[in-house]
Amino acid sequence: MKGICILGATGSIGVSTLDVVGRHPHLYKVIALTANTNIDALYEQCLEHHPDYAVVVDENKARIFKDKLQNSSIPDIQVLAGPQALEYVATLDTVDSVMAAIVGAAGLLPSLAAAKAGKIILLANKEALVMSGAIFMQAVTESGAQLLPIDSEHNAIFQCMPVGYIAGMQAKQARRILLTASGGPFREMPLDQMASVTPDQAVAHPNWDMGRKISVDSATMMNKGLEMIEACLLFNMQPDQIQVVIHLQSVIHSMVDYVDGTVLAQMGNPDMRIPIAHSLAWPERFDSGAEPLDIFAVRRMDFEEPSLERFPCLRLAYEAIAAGGIMPTVLNAANEIAVEAFLNENVRFTDIPIIIERCMKKFVVTEAGSLEIILETDQQARLVSRQIIEDLNN
Repeated sequence: MKGICILGATGSIGVSTLDVVGRHPHLYKVIALTANTNIDALYEQCLEHHPDYAVVVDENKARIFKDKLQNSSIPDIQVLAGPQALEYVATLDTVDSVMAAIVGAAGLLPSLAAAKAGKIILLANKEALVMSGAIFMQAVTESGAQLLPIDSEHNAIFQCMPVGYIAGMQAKQARRILLTASGGPFREMPLDQMASVTPDQAVAHPNWDMGRKISVDSATMMNKGLEMIEACLLFNMQPDQIQVVIHLQSVIHSMVDYVDGTVLAQMGNPDMRIPIAHSLAWPERFDSGAEPLDIFAVRRMDFEEPSLERFPCLRLAYEAIAAGGIMPTVLNAANEIAVEAFLNENVRFTDIPIIIERCMKKFVVTEAGSLEIILETDQQARLVSRQIIEDLNN
């Protein structure tokens, strides 16, 4: 049996991971589950999966959770608190695989710790790779860790790569990646109406069931910008080799165009259990619980180019990776603050790219040569973004 640690167990990816793991109890032992504040969901997961450790990042919530466990049928689970505990459980000797599913910059340090410890990393946190770039990939190479992408698009690309492909390699026969996107809920909304978009409208994704932050990123297409940056690192390609394609049905999850004219595509229903099961079973396959794709029900597949006028966040992501250095870190931090402000109804939907662009203009591109530089840049960009939001509201 393989030991698994799930960072972000109560989020949508964590829940789907436990669903897949529960279908194969003879293959996986849940060693650790982590949550930020959702102790009720974590408690139910502990009752079902009996991990050795449970981490609650919020220390006040952790105390409540520990008391709750003491009065339950599973009092022997060791409860840890604080962000440092995430790194601890991600590097335990009993852990073989780490599902890195914490959303945002908060997932960077435990994911990087798992990479340095040589674990099998199931990477669902795109922000960690966007922020730390070459440092993360270097840690994977030096430790001998295995990096398996969970995002449906990157998992699809991985599946379409040559036999024996390892993340970070350059597949010389592959000349282009076609990175698919659903287009989100506002693909056809008149531009003059987008300023009035509400958080509830933005999180109502037409095809996928995701968390609120990721759903807003999908609506702005920043998620595709972050995925483009991540794909450059995972597959050792240049930005001009990655083309974003809107595919309304979300049946093709991405494609790889080869030098001989062959285009390989990975297809399936829009269910995150498919890429999760692929990575858990890799290099084999097993049941994910997802419904088989009925190609006759799909009937047709449509494709179109994204409009950078409608989706300026995608343009900003290409500008950030072209600038290099610390700029992807700035982009990510500004986006997280802008999305948080929008979800709290402090700024308009159309303010999100304005905040990001103004923040990026405040920084001079320097080399992201160390983790300390990256973390300092992340904090500075958050402060700058909050000031920009304050200025917008005055």
